Order: sequence, then structure tokens, then C-alpha cells
Amino acid sequence: MEVVVPNQFRCPITLDLMKDPVTLSTGITYDRESVERWFNEGNYTCPLTNQVVRNFDMIPNHSLRIMIQDWCVENRQNGVERIPTPRIPISPIDVSELLFQVKESAKGLDQYGCIGLVQKMEKWSNESERNKKCIVENGATSALALAFDAFANDSIEKNVIVLEVILSALNWMFPLQLEAQKSLGSKASLHCMIWFLKHQDVKGKEKAIIALKEILSFGDEKHVEALMEIEGVNELLIEFINKRISPIITKSSLRIIWYLVSSNSNFNEKMKFSFVELGLVSSILHILIDSEKSICEKALTILDSLLSCDFARETAYENDLTIPLLVKKIFRVSPLTTEYSVSSIWKMCKYGHKNYEGKALIEALQVGAFQKLLLVLQVGCSDETKDKATELLKLMNPYRAELEDCVDSDFKNLKRSY
Repeated sequence: MEVVVPNQFRCPITLDLMKDPVTLSTGITYDRESVERWFNEGNYTCPLTNQVVRNFDMIPNHSLRIMIQDWCVENRQNGVERIPTPRIPISPIDVSELLFQVKESAKGLDQYGCIGLVQKMEKWSNESERNKKCIVENGATSALALAFDAFANDSIEKNVIVLEVILSALNWMFPLQLEAQKSLGSKASLHCMIWFLKHQDVKGKEKAIIALKEILSFGDEKHVEALMEIEGVNELLIEFINKRISPIITKSSLRIIWYLVSSNSNFNEKMKFSFVELGLVSSILHILIDSEKSICEKALTILDSLLSCDFARETAYENDLTIPLLVKKIFRVSPLTTEYSVSSIWKMCKYGHKNYEGKALIEALQVGAFQKLLLVLQVGCSDETKDKATELLKLMNPYRAELEDCVDSDFKNLKRSY
């Protein structure tokens, strides 16, 4: 039997049954989640009356909610589930008080007290998106990052449980505030995250590497240098992209590697050399063979950055997959992969090693680069990419004539089919 929901029980915005009816200053009742979303999108008017709302207080309409619950019970036999009584949303004062207790428990290294407080925060966040927003906007990331740093400074092994709980909570609060980023970027916190990457299960590794990626996204060279001082980081990241434990770990590892090799730190060239020596060029090329779009894009941005280094270009020349794969990726995945493929080929051909002079150009011609580069000039690529394509065409042109002569001599005795 089809159940017809009474109009007065429907939210005027979504026309769905209201679960948490609230009344605005205009006198109109809406479902809390729907009207909050309406205001968060930048609207300042009452959706139904179009009046400008000057007081954004939302008064719970308990009478209507009880009527809706009674109606649900009456229609239970028709498959209608009773809506639960909504919890009262938390206030900024509630969050501030809880965060003060978190900081105090961290100062005293009371890990079990801190765990209980963070779990209470998690419980609040699961009740509604409004609660999540309230928690983040009132400084939760800074307080939790300070607590994480305090427990990591004490002992990772002894405090591993509370560190896991804090990191799990931080994962849904990103992006970080500046103060939180400084605390999580400390040497103790970075050491803790690398420890997690080495010793935790897949879920634990995912949370740690997401946090690490978030820290490096700020572009602070101090964090890059602090990370590079930790033994085994490069090897660990290479292992993750080779084994592909999970898409989250693979993508985050690639992003972190890109942050490291494209940084302006004093260790930049040394870092690139280290990654190439560990086999990163070969790993990137294997990723390009059969990876999805986002992974392929990240891999090519890294390769293009690496090819600014002589050792990386020499290593790339020695791999037979390099030029064919780069040419293949032009127009095959996305506009971004096209630009980075052209740039990578340009670096290999323009700054060619003396032992491989002309080899990259001839190989590129053999796999159809000339025709693709002509097409690059006709489509909507960036001016920089078109300039590189034009220069590549000029570099290839002398070899193109020589290559065509070789092909003609090989097939000159064959009869043409008319």
C-alpha cells in the first residue's frame, strides 16, 4: 500500500519527510539539515517566503516532530520507520571545554583520558554534519595536533593507541589550520607517522600517509628537510608505489614524492638522485602501462620533474619503455598527461646525453611522435607546451628525412598495389 506523507510533514526545500524540524524567525519550519545546507551555500533568505533572514537561530519544533513520530508509528505496517528523536546540536562552548580537557590530558600524558575525550568528539561528529563543522571551526585540529606531538615526543610504542585515535580523528578534519600543521610537522610527529607506515595495518598506514601528504601540501621546506632526515623514507615510498597496497596509499605516496622532488630545498638534487638510484624511473614507467587516470597524471608529473636531473635522463634513456610510453600517453589519458608527456620528451631530446645523441629523437619518430606533435599545435594546449612541441618538431626534422630514406630503401623493390 502506497503511503502518502502529509504536506505539513514535508520539508519545503526537499519535499522529504522532516527528521529534525526547526522553525526560522520567519515562522516557516524546515528540516534542519536542509535549511543549514541552504544557508551554507551562501543564501540569506527564507526559501519559501524569500524574506531576508536577519536572525539565523533555528528553534526545534518539538510539537511537529512528535506528530511526525506518531504518524510514523501509525504507518509502521506500511513500511514507514519511526524517525529517531534528534540530539541537541553541540555549541562552540561545548567544543572549547572539551578541547581544553584534551590539552590538559596531553600535558599530563594521560593517554586513556585523552582517548575518552577524542572518542566523545568522534561521537558528536557522527551525530550530524553541523556538529562536525562546529568542532573543526572551533580549533579541534590545533588541539589534537598538539596532543599528537606531545604523546609522540614521549614514546611512540607506549602511546601507540592514543596516537592512533588522534590521527583517526584528524583525518576527517583536513585541511589543517596553520597552527596544527606546525605541530604535526614536528620531528617527533613525522617520526611517528613514518613508524605507523612501517608497522601498522593497511588502515593505519592510510591514515598516516594522508596526514603526511597534508603536512607537505603547505610547501614548508623545513618539513621536507625534517622528513628527509628520517632513515628509510625514500625506500618506503618506492615500496608503496611498487606494491600498490591500496589506491589511497599509492596516490598519496606519489603526491608525497612529487612534493619532495619538486621542492626548493637544499636537498633537491640529492633527493632526485636518491630516488632515481632506488629505481623510481622504472617504477614510474611500470605505473604508466596500466594505471587509472589520476595515478597516471601523478606519475607523469614526477617523471617530468625528475628529468631535470642528468642522472634521471640517463636512466630514462637506458629504459626501452620510456619514449614509447611517453608518446603513447599524448592524447590518450587527459590534457594534463599530454602536457607532461610532451615536456618529458622535450627534456630528453633537448638535453640529451652525449652517449645517446639523437637516439631519443629517432625513437620518438619511430613510434609516431611527429604526427602527434603536429596535432598538439592545433589543439588547446598551453603556450609553453606548444613551444616545446614546435622545438621538438625542429629537432626531429633532420632525422625524419633520414628515417624516411631508410624506410624507402628497405621497401624500394616491393611492388605497389593499385
